[in-house]
Amino acid sequence: MSLQAQSISTDVISVDGRKLFEVSEAGQFSAESRAADANLILREAVRFPEPVKVEIVEINQLPVILVNSRHLLTVTQEDTFTGRTKQEQAKIWAQRIREAVQQGQEERRLSYFWRAMLFAGLSILGAIALHLMLGWVSRYWFRRLLPREVNHPETGAQPKGIELFLKLTLFVVRSLLWIAIAIYITDLFPLTREWSRRSANILWMSLTSPVISIGESSYSVINIIIFISLFFGVLATAGTLTNLLRSRVLNMTNVSRGVQESIAVSIQYSLIFIGTVLLLQIWGLDISSLAILASIFGVAIGFGLQGVAKELVSGFVITFERAIEVGDFVEIGEFMGTVERLNARSTHIRTLDDIVVIVPNSRLLDTEVVNWNHRGSVSRLVLPVRVAYGANISTIRSALLEVAHENHDILKKPTPLVWFQQYGEDFLNFQLLVWIAKPRKQFQIKSDLYFKIDETFRQQNINIPFPQRSLHLDSGSLPLQVSPKLENSLSQLSEGLIALLKSQLQTDTPNDSTNQSAKNQQEK
Repeated sequence: MSLQAQSISTDVISVDGRKLFEVSEAGQFSAESRAADANLILREAVRFPEPVKVEIVEINQLPVILVNSRHLLTVTQEDTFTGRTKQEQAKIWAQRIREAVQQGQEERRLSYFWRAMLFAGLSILGAIALHLMLGWVSRYWFRRLLPREVNHPETGAQPKGIELFLKLTLFVVRSLLWIAIAIYITDLFPLTREWSRRSANILWMSLTSPVISIGESSYSVINIIIFISLFFGVLATAGTLTNLLRSRVLNMTNVSRGVQESIAVSIQYSLIFIGTVLLLQIWGLDISSLAILASIFGVAIGFGLQGVAKELVSGFVITFERAIEVGDFVEIGEFMGTVERLNARSTHIRTLDDIVVIVPNSRLLDTEVVNWNHRGSVSRLVLPVRVAYGANISTIRSALLEVAHENHDILKKPTPLVWFQQYGEDFLNFQLLVWIAKPRKQFQIKSDLYFKIDETFRQQNINIPFPQRSLHLDSGSLPLQVSPKLENSLSQLSEGLIALLKSQLQTDTPNDSTNQSAKNQQEK
């Protein structure tokens, strides 16, 4: 009986998008034609404000439903359910039709229209308030669930996984909220209700219909969305647990930041791998059936993702080799700074200008890297100092050592040293060797030492040399060529100067004679 019922096609009788019941094919009339005729009569009946008259008459021993004396539907044996007669089924359908038409006429009145508009406005305002509240909750309330140490710059822990998961969840929830509001508002009005319910059915069918088949299992869009959400949940959980491990456990130990980061990264990747495997098995996926996808992914890596794969492998090598660790002061080409974060694909270096430089991991393996903190944080600084000849060498050595000992950033062990390098052309060349434990401050330490050295040398009258050069010029004739016009002008100028000098001499000679005779008379 059930197989026979399943083989018979049916169609829906509805009023303003509200499903009343289904009819099946009867004789030469298909279910689609019966439903189309009945729905046309009901649409015409619901448009008029007069009360609808629904009655049942019997024709050829079959109950016939009349709406306003028009033939709506003949109830056949195929339309009835098991345990009901045709007359009982006709009465049930007639009652549903009467109530639906009356409700449709009521919804077409002006009072209902304004009431529906009020409900639509209130629902939109409520959706806006809920939309903003979800954003506020995502920004503040969820972040307060995380410990403060998670965002601490010294731990290197950043909850990127949980933030990404929250953003995706917020986007999905907000989208579903506005879709639900749109469906609710269009369902309030009879003219748009049928479109609303058809859109909802199409959306639901598109989300629940299988789109991917893996092995013997089929998965719909909603299954995929749930799987992706759970996968991001695994990432967020692994990131959160790793951040808690950094801030609450590893931060209390005495191991270096590099070791802490290596342990944290290893645990994070392990948690992600275990969680993904468990999620695939719980979801019903046979991992062995994914071998083909894995091979395709491997080929894709070989052809198009070589760079990404290279960076990922380099990241694993750097993490487990520990040649470069978080907190190290390194020099890579033109960049010099502190390693702040070791990611799977790149390394973040904060330079002395407080600028974060993102360096691909492969560059750390392919080029020379100067690591000032490798196997220890003690490093040596060399400060060249030149002194003029004539200074006491012992005084210079004592002054430099005194400057080094007074600086608090200089280590006491190894002790500072002063080396006498050589006799220069016009200077004595010394080197001050000091050891520091903070390579990032080396430039500031050098500056402080040089300031203090200059002050000490001035107090003890120790001179700093400066280069001296002698310039010798040959007094021979110069092969200069002068134009005739310029030569004529120069000769005229020289003749004028000679005449001026002669006239000046002639004027000065009588004056000198007069002054001499006056002087002689006074002496007498």
